[in-house]
Amino acid sequence: MKIRNATNADSEEVIDLISSIYDEYGEIMYTEGADRDLLDINQHYHKSGGDFVVLEDDQKRIVGSHATLPKDPSAGLLTFRRLYLEKSMRGSGAGKTLMDWAVKWAKHHEYKRIEFWSDTRFKRAHQFFENYGFNRTGEIRDMDDGALPYSEYFFSLNIPS
Repeated sequence: MKIRNATNADSEEVIDLISSIYDEYGEIMYTEGADRDLLDINQHYHKSGGDFVVLEDDQKRIVGSHATLPKDPSAGLLTFRRLYLEKSMRGSGAGKTLMDWAVKWAKHHEYKRIEFWSDTRFKRAHQFFENYGFNRTGEIRDMDDGALPYSEYFFSLNIPS
């Protein structure tokens, strides 16, 4: 397994990965709305002060992704996006590897707090986030920027100095 920076050349393979996960939950990829960021990874993440990485297997297939995106740099606030793993990779430690990368990235860039939203249907991911140390506040927001309406839970983590 290898983590590397994603480029726009990876967009199609990343979209395919995330779309396959959406299929598990009856969701539809929607690059005209909620998933538009995947069409230009460089602009949306790298040029916005964040980062986007992919996890490759030994055959150089993309089997995971994760991204950081500044939310309010002056307040030390960062958001995480796009933590996805191919079904066969779940429970293998690959999610922890990607999350460790993102938290280390946040510390290196002197962020103080991480906040993100996660689709309410991703129950296994929520358990992973909580086991990792993220707090779920119980706050839920309803979204309509996807192909179908969906709801999300709010998670946060204060980063120790």
